[in-house]
Amino acid sequence: MLELIGFDGDDTLWHSEGYYQAAGAEFTAILGRYIDVTDRYVQEGMLATERRNMALFGYGAKGMTLSMVETAIAMTDARIEARDIHRIVQLGKSVLEHPVELLPGIRAAVEAVAATHAVVLVTKGDLFHQEKKVAQSGLADLFGRIEIVSEKNEATYRRVLGEFGLQPAQFAMVGNSLRSDIEPVLTIGGWGVHMPYHVTWAHELETGLDGQEQRLVSIDGPAGVPAAVARLDALAAMSVAAA
Repeated sequence: MLELIGFDGDDTLWHSEGYYQAAGAEFTAILGRYIDVTDRYVQEGMLATERRNMALFGYGAKGMTLSMVETAIAMTDARIEARDIHRIVQLGKSVLEHPVELLPGIRAAVEAVAATHAVVLVTKGDLFHQEKKVAQSGLADLFGRIEIVSEKNEATYRRVLGEFGLQPAQFAMVGNSLRSDIEPVLTIGGWGVHMPYHVTWAHELETGLDGQEQRLVSIDGPAGVPAAVARLDALAAMSVAAA
């Protein structure tokens, strides 16, 4: 049986990626004053820079802003004006300052799961920004524990489960990202509830999953979370009985 259910934060509990996408569109418009660009050309360059910088800056709006400045200087051969560098910095600040807006129905979904299982929030990104989102979300009281991590990989999930004294087979993760929320959990032997968001950062689209995994349930939105967890709980119990 499942003992612990994890929930992702960004684009699972509250809206996030849309703000980054809007900043990216404005960034492209700024560069359009200097070079002949298409969205794909700029976005591919931006993504490449962000990937190079992840080990230094991590995830989140601050790393994105620094990567935008670096990309702008490189793509314009350092011709970009100081006032436009300032505009890029303001874009980053706007992402950091955006209001926290919950996905419709997500509080009820978490409450329903919390009534039957221990729940933990596992979210990645900039510590200050994530702490602010958690506080403003009004959901902190629902979670027995809140984990803000720099990366979601197999080692991270094993550490969290080890601190709970649980095996991977006793854990299920609910999230929008196959790459970060689902694949590493399935790899170590856990379970996953995939709830896609309507937009996804290109980096998070890269995954080795094919969508046919037996320990994975896909749903359309928050209303489906409790039933999905119940289904996985039953499957987990059957797996234990068959062992």
